[in-house]
Amino acid sequence: MKIFKVKQFSQWAKGERLEDEALTLASAEIEKGMVDASLGGCVYKKRIPLTGRGKRGGARTIVAFRQGDNAFFVYGFAKNKRANISAKELKALKLLASKLLNLDGNALRKAIQANELIEVINNE
Repeated sequence: MKIFKVKQFSQWAKGERLEDEALTLASAEIEKGMVDASLGGCVYKKRIPLTGRGKRGGARTIVAFRQGDNAFFVYGFAKNKRANISAKELKALKLLASKLLNLDGNALRKAIQANELIEVINNE
């Protein structure tokens, strides 16, 4: 499984000091079915600890994932900034998830070259 961040998520994660290592660990947990919520349409909510704050004070991420496929971190928010996403946001995120999960290899490469997607490199 390859792991990607959409451009906006990557910018948000950098500001929150959310490291790629944490995304790699979270992706492994998602692959094992360890999610905080299945939101439907291959969209999941996953808590991730922020440096020095742990999961409780950490970030909530929205991930597009289908078993045996890639994982795309598409949205994130700090628990202390908002409780959840709206129904309207969820609808948009499901549409985005569908598009991302159906990208072929060529389209994926083009999105990476255009800096719309950033691959999380696993250094394990």
